[in-house]
Amino acid sequence: MARIPLIETKDELPAEHHAAFDLIAQSRGKVAGPFGILLHSPEVAKRAAHLGAYLRFESALSGIHRELAILATARAMDCRYEWAAHVPLAKKAGVRAEAIAAIRDRRAPAGLAPDEAEIVAYVTQLLRAHRVDEATFGPLRARFGTQGLVELTTTAGYYSMIASTLNAFDVQPDPGADLLPE
Repeated sequence: MARIPLIETKDELPAEHHAAFDLIAQSRGKVAGPFGILLHSPEVAKRAAHLGAYLRFESALSGIHRELAILATARAMDCRYEWAAHVPLAKKAGVRAEAIAAIRDRRAPAGLAPDEAEIVAYVTQLLRAHRVDEATFGPLRARFGTQGLVELTTTAGYYSMIASTLNAFDVQPDPGADLLPE
């Protein structure tokens, strides 16, 4: 159970914050997980939702590239909820089951195709060492261009923030979800 109550209905908010709830529900289909926490600060929730919607639905990154980055972030942050939420989205986007398993089991780059390994290495270096070496940065910049690399970096940063929120407030995935091992 989360450390604070999740806001799940609009009625749990003062009327002046219903628009923030509606914005999140409209872009994601419902309010759940991190947004149930973030809505305790409606302005933070609204601003985070705006960036998140761009990264998920409008970014220059393909669905496969985005979901690889999100899974690598979830693994680096050991965020069970984020992992469980994005494994089905990654599969739907076309991420290979072998790549998902390699990230989950911390075997990467083993089990990854070279293009997958570049993304996972970039995100992992950034989140673990707080820097990315030139051998990793250069090929991705050549592959994605400056905008794509900025969006890849921002995706890792955004989902790190989401993972931090989920982990700090101990938000757990639904029973039966794809679990992230310790």
